[in-house]
Amino acid sequence: MESRVIMHVNANLAYLSWEAINGLLHGDALDLRTVPSLVGGDPQTRHGIVLAKSIPAKKFGIKTGETIWEAKAKCPELIIVPPDYSLYMRCSTAMGNILREYSPLVEQYSVDEYFLEYTGCQTLFGDPIEVAHRIKDRIREELGFTINVGVSSNKLLAKMGSGLQKPDRVHTLFPEEVPEKMWPLPVEELFAVGRATSKKLYDRRVRTIGELASSDPKWLELFLKSHGRLVWNYANGRDVSLVRINRHPVVKSMGNSTTLPFDVDNCREAYLVLLSLVETVASRIRAAGYCCRLVAISIKDNEFLYRSHQRKLYDPTDSTNFIHQTACELFDELWRGQPLRHLGVSAAELCSNEFLQMSLFNELNEKQRDLDKAIDGIRRKHGSLALHRASFIHSGLKPMTGGTGEEVEYPVMSSLL
Repeated sequence: MESRVIMHVNANLAYLSWEAINGLLHGDALDLRTVPSLVGGDPQTRHGIVLAKSIPAKKFGIKTGETIWEAKAKCPELIIVPPDYSLYMRCSTAMGNILREYSPLVEQYSVDEYFLEYTGCQTLFGDPIEVAHRIKDRIREELGFTINVGVSSNKLLAKMGSGLQKPDRVHTLFPEEVPEKMWPLPVEELFAVGRATSKKLYDRRVRTIGELASSDPKWLELFLKSHGRLVWNYANGRDVSLVRINRHPVVKSMGNSTTLPFDVDNCREAYLVLLSLVETVASRIRAAGYCCRLVAISIKDNEFLYRSHQRKLYDPTDSTNFIHQTACELFDELWRGQPLRHLGVSAAELCSNEFLQMSLFNELNEKQRDLDKAIDGIRRKHGSLALHRASFIHSGLKPMTGGTGEEVEYPVMSSLL
């Protein structure tokens, strides 16, 4: 275990940095990272939450997870940018591709985090600390954003190390450095210690990671159950997780939903809202190389009554038109005429789009796929709103709507301890 060398790579201010770089590449004079700005929600309606914020925005007390209107109240001059998840996946993929030049074992842990198993690679690339700096500098120079790299002998300490001081830093956190670098930190900064766990620990006067590490694990298990043993091991720097290759994280479904600023009380408006959601869902499905076998919709009326409906498809599809047609049919079966404030669409039971069974009853399938592919290409090059359907003209609705909505299974670190 002592001979292992693991790196944890974490993009700094990921969503905001990626939006800033994309804007600069497309001719924007303003770097979002230098002014109070955030990514999240809808700038016009002020719905949604803060997904990422700039360092200047942080100085106004703006926090990730709070509502857009709360953030705007703290800083009226705040610049709000809606999220572009296809952009984030492209940036994440580009970062992962660079990492794979230094090790065959690279594991994606989230959209902006990777683990790299460097054990045995020293003979090819050299000292791990020097290589960590090389990776950091390459990503800054070639991709335009900064990262932090943590280097240690296991995944837990590498992840803790990457967060010691930001941005654009390389940190080591080997077991012998734990008492000096990790134990003085507040207990809530330890991986796997969330808000509920930290409150229970604070109530029992366990305030630092070092105090947690020196606690009796049997005592911790009395009020934290098996999780007490896990966080005690983590506090002592112990983790036996392996770095596993997962070039494509397991995606269960892709979906979008939106809360509207007005009541939808007719089918035409409902169909348009569903279309704006499907446009985003279908484009992400195609970008990820999937088709779906199931389409589901959800509605919530103005009295907050929630209902949903779904249908399995005879043939997997990634077609915007076919998914929208199915969503509208589901809506007709589900809706009872009540005014609606929230609609959602999701595509599930995803499969690869490399091989598709042709259907005798869908002769326009290939033409539709070519059309969708051409539309996706134009939007990638010129922006998501460069091309949209005429039905949205004068409708008051956005042609493409929705947040990430992806139910992704990223790997977790070991719970065996």
